[in-house]
Amino acid sequence: MARPAPSRVSSARVLEYLRLASRKGDRAALTLALEQMKILALSPRYWEKYLALLANPLARLVDLLVIKQGERIARQKGRKVPATARRPRKEKPRPRPPRRRRPAAPAQPSLFPELLGGGLRLPSEPPPGAGGRKGRRDREEG
Repeated sequence: MARPAPSRVSSARVLEYLRLASRKGDRAALTLALEQMKILALSPRYWEKYLALLANPLARLVDLLVIKQGERIARQKGRKVPATARRPRKEKPRPRPPRRRRPAAPAQPSLFPELLGGGLRLPSEPPPGAGGRKGRRDREEG
């Protein structure tokens, strides 16, 4: 029985392309890394290799943003994502000092005192003694 052909995708080369793309902003390197990662992710034959590749943070980021297969593959392979160890919380949180309140700013004089004093009227109000709006004809007659 013939041995299967070895993979042409190298995890080291994928990581090299990802590092180059992250440092220099090389789109060609990113494209090459993406294509090789897709080969690994979309072929069940290379899933173990792909899961090993996802141990790298750059490869994990690319998987989360573009390929979106890592979680599915890990689940099918029976791998569990290890939960991060958290520190146990202390029973009693330390009291925080009270916040300082800023003193109130001195009142700034208004730039338009006539608006506040009632010197100006709103456009919807008729002028005093006008008795309502009159058209041009009414003004000519009266």
